[in-house]
Amino acid sequence: MAAQRSSTPLDRLLADPSRRDRITHVERVPAREGRRAPWPSWSPPLLVDRLAAAGIEAPWEHQAAAAEHARAGRSVIIATGTASGKSLAYLLPSIEAIYAGEDDHRREGTVLYLSPTKALAADQLRALRALRLTRVRAATYDGDTPRDERSWVRQHANYVLTNPDMLHRSILPGHSRWSSFLRRLRYVIVDEAHGYRGVFGSHVAQILRRLRRVCARYHADPTFILASATTSEPASTASRLTGLDVVAVDDDASPRGPATFALWEPPLTDLRGEQGAPVRRTATAEAGDLLADLVVEGVQTLAFVRSRRGAESVALGAKRALHEVAPALAEQVAAYRAGYLPEERRALEAALRSRSIVGLASTNALELGVDVSGLDAVLVCGWPGTRASLWQQAGRAGRSGQAALSILVARDDPLDTFLVHHPEAIFGTPVEATVLDPDNPYVLEPHLCAAASELPLTEDDAALFGPSTADLLPDLVRRGFLRRRPNGWYWTRRDKACDLADIRGAGGAPVQVVETATGRLLGTVDEASAHTTVHDGAVYIHQGDSFIVQTLDLDDSVALVEAADPDYSTTARDVTDITIAETLRSTSWGDATLCYGTVDVTSQVVAYQMRRVQTGEMLGEKPLDLPPRTLRTRAVWWTLSESRVDALGDLDLAGAAHAAEHASIGLLPLYATCDRWDIGGVSTAVHPDTGLLTVFVYDGHEGGAGFAERGYADAAAWLRATRDAIASCECDSGCPSCIQSPKCGNGNDPLDKQGALTLLAVLLQAAP
Repeated sequence: MAAQRSSTPLDRLLADPSRRDRITHVERVPAREGRRAPWPSWSPPLLVDRLAAAGIEAPWEHQAAAAEHARAGRSVIIATGTASGKSLAYLLPSIEAIYAGEDDHRREGTVLYLSPTKALAADQLRALRALRLTRVRAATYDGDTPRDERSWVRQHANYVLTNPDMLHRSILPGHSRWSSFLRRLRYVIVDEAHGYRGVFGSHVAQILRRLRRVCARYHADPTFILASATTSEPASTASRLTGLDVVAVDDDASPRGPATFALWEPPLTDLRGEQGAPVRRTATAEAGDLLADLVVEGVQTLAFVRSRRGAESVALGAKRALHEVAPALAEQVAAYRAGYLPEERRALEAALRSRSIVGLASTNALELGVDVSGLDAVLVCGWPGTRASLWQQAGRAGRSGQAALSILVARDDPLDTFLVHHPEAIFGTPVEATVLDPDNPYVLEPHLCAAASELPLTEDDAALFGPSTADLLPDLVRRGFLRRRPNGWYWTRRDKACDLADIRGAGGAPVQVVETATGRLLGTVDEASAHTTVHDGAVYIHQGDSFIVQTLDLDDSVALVEAADPDYSTTARDVTDITIAETLRSTSWGDATLCYGTVDVTSQVVAYQMRRVQTGEMLGEKPLDLPPRTLRTRAVWWTLSESRVDALGDLDLAGAAHAAEHASIGLLPLYATCDRWDIGGVSTAVHPDTGLLTVFVYDGHEGGAGFAERGYADAAAWLRATRDAIASCECDSGCPSCIQSPKCGNGNDPLDKQGALTLLAVLLQAAP
């Protein structure tokens, strides 16, 4: 008699005995009833009617609460889960402001909506227009807006959807042309606010301060409404981003269907990497197989992959697997990513809604609020960087209230290893606080210049831009950027001041990436990144197409590339030296000392590795000859006393410290909202500045980005997690899942896994 069919997709995946040991944890999340609230008394009747026609009979409690705060003039952040209806919370007061001129003494207000992507703004515009609200003149204003339409938007639109780049480079420098719109500005909506973190978030924080300053020039004082995925400390984060007092609404009252969440660790393979370390099966290969299996089951699934190339690889792997077992289903799998033409993306979204596509592999282009509902399952291919992003992606399944399945597939990485073996770090822990540092002088200086070009700076502006302003202004005068006059500071240059502030956090002059065969400009990278991304021999990806870098000419700021289709990826490796410029804070942990301060980091890219895309197998390494670069930034570091080190006997100090450094870099993103590529590290048995065994972890951005500072604040938990991640890994002597780093300039040698565990145990003995 045939075996009885298992009841859930996860059960059926586990029916394969070879896969059962790959699931390290299953979390069951029960369904939740929603809690309704009455419409606010001031809600525009036409909007209520239109929403009712769309099936929305009443708001959820959190929607009504956030809307009431905004209507009362209190800046507010609504930090609730995916599909909880955050857009309605800012739509209610915004539309009311536009309709206010109809029936009371107030004049018609205007609304400025900011999103991190053009796709999300376009999606919001479609939703607005679908409501058919006659007085709402909504329009996008971004790089794709034709020149002849921009004048109409400035003069007539009352609901403008744009992004921080456009606000920075066009609206604020040309504020006089926007005077009518800015004079009536009632609300500034900052959507997906959890994405504004690190150096980029710090730049956006200063742009919002410049916006507030220009609005004050036109006697406007807009209320800010921020929408975010669930985040720790939402009120303080929003306050740091806007410079205003912000109230938080974070009690999610929306309904939710039951959900199953599995943690999945791919197996070790027979392949060997550096120093003979075992290589784990890649997350993309594993996700491709899982996607195919779920398609066979008729489970509509979205696989989130970190890179464009990875999304294509997962879709291709699923198609290949389906061709072997159910060829007709292969056409129901596709890839979705930025770089596709808008009509291609819209067609894929429509096919997903109609279920003619059952399996879709996507970058996070579908994470940020684009309305795709009704999915059955989500695969998250590698830790997405933050718990906020994880829940944002997982929330794409079950949006219509049905049961949902989510699977996190771990990459060969210390953080992924830790998480799949410590589920309490995901399910029993609040999401992270967003880390940003608007006072970073390397961020603030160019925005002071931009602000001075918009309106002369005065002493009163120091309160707006932060306490560092008073110290930076004299230096900007000395360097010729500003001129001091009795009534303020004036911009002295003819060129655009906004060009000084690359808000994506780039460093150095832009390097143009040019295809030699056609002379086509593919894009630009900043000089600091060029050393690691477009060096000679690098694989460069542009809109899904692969190129090999033939020449990097730093003198002419150009990288010449040729089209190719390699089956490998490249990773630059560098050597680094670090000196302590200033210790800002320190604390004693018995025989250990934990410090935070300013450091000078000198690094030089010396080689690059080639790894096979499908398997991660090491194919070789080639030397490079690039000049060294010096970075002044912030770091957290710890030392052990000489007597305590002597008591460790014949421990390989260099190998133990090196392994602990690599693993701690891998785990810091769990505590600071960053990627391991945003930070770096150095370890030494005896550092010349301390005279002791010292391990540094530093921010990879000029002036710091707040990551090391967060590491210092959460050092005990961070370093305990580092120790646990190393101990959890099943390898014998170290591998990429625990102590090996893909960017180590020393070829991951020396490394001592057991020594690192011993060293961290000693370090943590007296930790709080």
